[in-house]
Amino acid sequence: MRYARLVDTYESLEATTKRLEMTDHLVDLFKETPPDILDKVVYLTQGKLYPDFMGVELGVGEKVAVRAIANASGHPESEIVRLWKETGDLGTTGERVLERKRQQSLFTQPLTVEAVHSGLDTLARASGRDSLDAKIKILSRLLHDATPREARYILRTVDGKLRLGIADMTILDALSLAFASKEDRPTIEAAYNRCSDLGMVAVYLAHGGLEAVRDIHLKLGVPLRAMLAERVQSMEEIFEKMGGPCLLEYKYDGLRLQAHVFGDGRVRLYSRHLEDLTDQFPDVVKSLRRSIKGHEAIVEGECVPVGPDGEMRPFQEISHRRGRKYNLQKAMEEVPVVFFAFDILYLDGEELMDRPLPVRRKRLESLIREGGGEGVRLSTALETGDIKKAEEFFQESIAAGCEGIMAKSIGEDSVYRAGARGWQWIKYKRDYKAEMSDTVDLVAVGAFAGRGRRGGAYGALLMAAYNPEEDVFETVCKLGTGFDDETLFSLRERFTEHPTIHPRVKSEMEADYWLVPEVVMEVAGAEITLSPIHTCARDVIRKGSGLAIRFPRFTGRWRDDKSPEEATTTKELVEMYRQQLKKVG
Repeated sequence: MRYARLVDTYESLEATTKRLEMTDHLVDLFKETPPDILDKVVYLTQGKLYPDFMGVELGVGEKVAVRAIANASGHPESEIVRLWKETGDLGTTGERVLERKRQQSLFTQPLTVEAVHSGLDTLARASGRDSLDAKIKILSRLLHDATPREARYILRTVDGKLRLGIADMTILDALSLAFASKEDRPTIEAAYNRCSDLGMVAVYLAHGGLEAVRDIHLKLGVPLRAMLAERVQSMEEIFEKMGGPCLLEYKYDGLRLQAHVFGDGRVRLYSRHLEDLTDQFPDVVKSLRRSIKGHEAIVEGECVPVGPDGEMRPFQEISHRRGRKYNLQKAMEEVPVVFFAFDILYLDGEELMDRPLPVRRKRLESLIREGGGEGVRLSTALETGDIKKAEEFFQESIAAGCEGIMAKSIGEDSVYRAGARGWQWIKYKRDYKAEMSDTVDLVAVGAFAGRGRRGGAYGALLMAAYNPEEDVFETVCKLGTGFDDETLFSLRERFTEHPTIHPRVKSEMEADYWLVPEVVMEVAGAEITLSPIHTCARDVIRKGSGLAIRFPRFTGRWRDDKSPEEATTTKELVEMYRQQLKKVG
């Protein structure tokens, strides 16, 4: 098939903003395309070579594109750069430059779809010492054989800016009309949601019709599109939408991953956007391999950074892992993570996504508990229809360092709807988010044993505010962040340990070591939240809840100038909490 036929369609798509017209142009193109290369036509029309999860990226640098245009046209690079600055579009620049070269080689071959796809595939995979020269040579040859208007779209494709104005849903519409009917569109979309591969769906549809498409099943190494959630503003609305009891889960502040575990121990990790992140999380791979040993499974979970004190840290800390090729071992030590599994879609040859959530949850619980890998845990969950218990669970999630909760339907229709957003899943976050307006001065009242690199030292401190009315210290957070190595390993020298909890300390947490409340430290944090486990201002804001500082960190300042009784009071923290509510209210 001539590449020029694709270009005809691309120009027609650019000439209209009406979706129905765009769909009609695509229908005509797909009907004319030989079934064996329909996947290549679909991918190229998407501006790519393969589905996203294969990780074959097309982008080339400015230097490669400019030199390739120069080689194919004979024009100096400086002139090409000048024209590019004028047009702002690499494709238009290449087209204009090549139009000036009227005399074409006698040996130029008309470009085919197969030749363009193959050439771009070779270009994308070029690596090593001489890869830059290889990319320039490949692209130069394609541009040499291309007509000026073909060059426009080849260059836009390699620049990642095809800009045809169509999305996946428009291509699905066109495939339905070309090879089935409008009424069959849901069946075709369901197949796409299972395999995340429009090219594959197109080829199956063209060769075997709807029966072939219905035969597309989950496959290890081929991620399905993620199920999404709606959001509400109140707990009452959750139960209205659910119509009764539901499953509540912690909404972790992490990176959502779809883990594909093979029976031979291989593991692939995919992001919500189908990006293969396996190489960036070798520790998660190792934990999953150990936890799900001998099974084949597709498990969804949240990858959450965990501090040295064992508490969850903000999502931003995991972003330091993304894209790192060097010193990955150091990154893993700096930002250890835990995979909190919340769903299972495939297990040992059986697809589970069409089973109700309670069934999937039981299978997941059995699998994870059987494996018992340290870096893999089950999401914390509660099944309830009681709004008071739901509110308490919500506050527990915030205190644990989460964003809020997920509410999930547990009815017979609670199947996993890949790629869909609906009221079967609802997210409910805390109704405010504000930075603490100031640092606070807190008193260390307990300590927790360090693990790993912190073995033999304190891993975290239990910090408290002062309640002058009762002359006691009430816990408000665990502090394990902000210490350099020298400070960390000298902590025990600064404190006086007490054999039991000090009489002036009110704590519902059980520390590994109790301290005499005498050392004051300056602490910063993200925000103040309600907490079911800390005693600071217990029952003042809400019955059964105290206050906690979320994501606390030591500023490095020891307040030796302050006595414990001069530390931040519980009353001050209550006022700071109320000010937060005013800022967002």
